[in-house]
Parts: sequence; C-alpha cells; structure tokens
Amino acid sequence: MLELDCFIYELSFPFLSHPRVLEVEQEMQYGKMLRREVERTFRGWKGQFISYKKLKKQLKLIYPRSRGRFPRYATRRFVEVNNRGLRIGFSRLLHNELKKVNTFYLEKEEDYIIRLKELQIRAANLRTNEEKLQVQKDILKFHGEMVLLLQYSALNFRGLIKIVKKHNKKTGTTFEFSAMPRVMQQSFFSTDLLDNLMKEAEAMLARLFLPDEP
Repeated sequence: MLELDCFIYELSFPFLSHPRVLEVEQEMQYGKMLRREVERTFRGWKGQFISYKKLKKQLKLIYPRSRGRFPRYATRRFVEVNNRGLRIGFSRLLHNELKKVNTFYLEKEEDYIIRLKELQIRAANLRTNEEKLQVQKDILKFHGEMVLLLQYSALNFRGLIKIVKKHNKKTGTTFEFSAMPRVMQQSFFSTDLLDNLMKEAEAMLARLFLPDEP
C-alpha cells in the first residue's frame, strides 16, 4: 500500500512517474483517451470516472502566474485574490471527484468480497460436471470484472496525476492535499485488497481445473 507522504511528494515534481500508470506518456491527450476507453470498455460505469474535463475548465479560469504581466483591466491584488478563489474552487471540485471515484471503487470491492465467498461455497459443494463447468465460467467472468476495476483505478490515478501537474504548472504552486485527508486515506489507487481477491479467484479456478482424484 502506498504511503500518503510518498504520494504527495511524487505529485510535487514534474518528472513524476508511477508504476500503476501503464503508459508514462501518449501522444493522445488524456481526456480523449479517457472518453475512448469509457465508450469502448466502461459504458456501464460512465459518469463514475474523474471529470477531467470539468477540472480543466476550472483551471483555465485561473490567470497564469508565468505570464508575469497582468491584464489591463485588473490590478495585481485583484488577480491574486481572484486566483485564490479559483484555486479553492478547483480544490473543492477535485475533492468531490475523488470522493465519487473512491465511493464507487469501495462499493465494487465490497460487492466482490461477497461474490467471491458465494463462489467459494459453490465450488466446495459441486455435485455434477455441469455445475463445475458453470462455476468455472462464473469465476472467469468474475475475474474479468476485477481486472476492469484495476484498470478503472489506473485510469483515474493517471487523471489525478495529470490534472495536479497542470494545476502546479498553471499556478506556480504545489497543490495541497492536506485539505482533503479523508479522501486521500481511502486511496482508490491502493489495490491490495483487490489484488488479493484476484489471487484467490485464480487459485480457486486452478483447483477446479485440476483432474479429479481417482
């Protein structure tokens, strides 16, 4: 399981990389890639992903610190106060998006725990080859769903990394996660439990495919 301090440290640097992110960089923009993946693989989970588009829109409202000069219609004080309010708005929006993702992820995990136990009971009480075959099929399907949740975690983690890097570049500041400790503790990107569930399903499947003892 990742340590929170290590996670925040990594987010502070532009050369950030993380083993859970399957591809470090792609020519295709993240937003377009996410929309494509949702339509192709996660249609039933549409609306449960981090809203990268909304977060980008909020960032665009912030006047870039890197420009140096301020617009004619505004004083330095006005821009700084306005940007501070917009950064707070960004923080709240990101908080809500992460809470949404965490809630969905944890609900799926809880459902998978129950389903694994049900499959284990069925696998331990087989009476016919037909029942055995059906349980094998159900475990394979169940395992595939858990793989999707693993991909869901990676896609959302990548979105979080990219939007925070954009925030830091636009504002010239480091995003503070101390304002949302509960969300960060839930850690939808910490997949230890899901990994264990997948291993148990794989072990159960392996036992079922072993030839019956004479």
